[in-house]
Amino acid sequence: MIEIIPYQPDVQNAKLNAILARSNEFTPEIEATVREIVAAVRAQGDEALVAFTRKFDRVDLRPEGFRVTEAEIDAACRAVDPDLLDALQEAAANIRRFHEAQKRASWFIEDGDGVILGKRVLPIGRVAILIPGASAPLFSTLLMAAIPAQVAKVPQVCMATPPQADGSVHPVVLAAARITGVREIYRVFGAQAVAALAYGTPAIPKADKIVGPGNPYVQMAKKIVFGTVGIDTLAGPSEIVVLADESADPRHVAADLLSQAEHGSGFEASVCITPSPVLAQQVRQEVIRQTELLPRAGAIRKALDNFGAIVVVPGLDAGVDLVNRIAPEHVELLVAHPWEWLDRIQNAGAVFLGPASSEPVGDYFAGTNHILPTNGAARFASSLSVDDFLKTVSIVAYTERRLAKTAERIIKLAEGEGLDAHAAAIRVRLGG
Repeated sequence: MIEIIPYQPDVQNAKLNAILARSNEFTPEIEATVREIVAAVRAQGDEALVAFTRKFDRVDLRPEGFRVTEAEIDAACRAVDPDLLDALQEAAANIRRFHEAQKRASWFIEDGDGVILGKRVLPIGRVAILIPGASAPLFSTLLMAAIPAQVAKVPQVCMATPPQADGSVHPVVLAAARITGVREIYRVFGAQAVAALAYGTPAIPKADKIVGPGNPYVQMAKKIVFGTVGIDTLAGPSEIVVLADESADPRHVAADLLSQAEHGSGFEASVCITPSPVLAQQVRQEVIRQTELLPRAGAIRKALDNFGAIVVVPGLDAGVDLVNRIAPEHVELLVAHPWEWLDRIQNAGAVFLGPASSEPVGDYFAGTNHILPTNGAARFASSLSVDDFLKTVSIVAYTERRLAKTAERIIKLAEGEGLDAHAAAIRVRLGG
C-alpha cells in the first residue's frame, strides 16, 4: 500500500519517478469531451446547460431554476448545526484577518521635470468561484476564495456548485455563502459551468475571472477558456510531503499523510521523507493501521498505491533537497528544530512547522489560504491571495520638458526596431 524507498539520487526508482513527474497533462479523451461541452454551451447557452446537468448530475432543471433563491439560503442556514456555523464564522474571521494584511494600494512617484509615474491597483470586476460537491461539500474552499475577493473589493462575486440528487445545494455550502456574503449562486457545475461563466448565457452572466478547484474535466475547461477569462491555476490532486526525523511521532506522520490521501480521486500524493529507518517502519505500520479505521479506506489505498511513499534519505540535507525537487502543495516539518530548516524550503505551496501545525489546521482554520499550487507548480506559483483578485494599471504623465530631453532617444529606439510610426508619433511633437 505504501512502500519504503531507500533514496539514492543517482539511482532510478519507479515510484519516486512517478511522484516527481506528476503534471497537469490531460488525456486526449478528456480534452475532446471538454471541447465538445464548451462548444455546445457557447452555441446553445442555457439549453446545453440543462442537457448537461441532466446527463452528468441526473437533475432536471430549467434556466430559471439555475440560481439559488434567498429563501433556499435562509432555510439552509436554519438547517445547519449551530456549532458548525460558529466554527465557520470563526474560521472566516481568521481567514479575513490574514488576507487583510495582503491589501495593496495605488502608488505614484515623481520622476523629475514634473513627470508622474505610477500604478493604479483596481479590483477585478466580476469573479466566479467553483465549489465542488461530488465527494464532499467543500464549504471551506468557498471561504478561501470569497474572502480574499471581498478584501480586494471585487464588486461582483458569484459561485457555481453542483446540485444534489434532489436539485438542492448542500446546506453547509449555502451557509458558508451567507457568511461570506456571496448571494449569486448557481446550481450548475462541471465543464459546462466553466463555459457558461466564461462566455455567458441568458441565465448566467459571464465572469472576468474563474477560480476554484474541480475534477480534470473542470480543469481542462479552465485551460480552454483561459484568455477569454482569467483563471487562478490548473489544480491537480492534493499533495503532502512530511519531512520527519527521529523526534517525530509516527502516529502524527501517518495521520497527516492520510489526511491528503482521503480526498477521493485516488491520485493524491502522500510522501514521508526521513533519515530514520526506524521511523520509516513505524510510519508504515501506522499508515496501515489507521487506514483500516477510516471510512474512505478504499480511496486512500488507491492513492497510496499510486503516489504514496516513505523515502529514507541519508540526512535532513538530502531530505530538504528532495522536498524542493517534488515542490509539493503542502510541506510539514516534523523535525526537532523546524525553524532552522524553513529557509531551506524553496518550493512549497505552504509550510507547516512542528507537531501542532497539522495540515488540516491550514485547510480550515489558521487563516492562510488552502488553494495552493500542485503538481510541482510551487516552483513558480503561490497560494491564492488578494492579489489574484486585483489588476494594476500603469500611469504615465510626461511633460513637454522631459519629452524634449528624451525624444531623440525614443526615436532612435523605435527606428532601431523598424517601427517608423512609433518614431513619427514622437517626432510630430517636436514639430517635425
